[in-house]
Amino acid sequence: MRWLESVYQDEQLSHRAKAVYFYLRDRADPQGICWPALGTIARELSLSRSTVKRAVQDLKAAGYLETQQRWRQNGGKSSLQFRLLK
Repeated sequence: MRWLESVYQDEQLSHRAKAVYFYLRDRADPQGICWPALGTIARELSLSRSTVKRAVQDLKAAGYLETQQRWRQNGGKSSLQFRLLK
């Protein structure tokens, strides 16, 4: 539960970043990996897609998250893979 306290107490994280972090944490596997689409996150949190993108950038800058682009077999982009670091 330390990660929960650290996120709550991190005054540099915006409320949008905290909401997205908790969303990702809830959907992550035991290794902290998940891959929901940005649009899905936005819809389920009642946020705009651009707000979710800003929150992801905030989390990456604060060291809470890494992302990796995933690709389809035809070369098109798929959803990001999120890896929670804290």
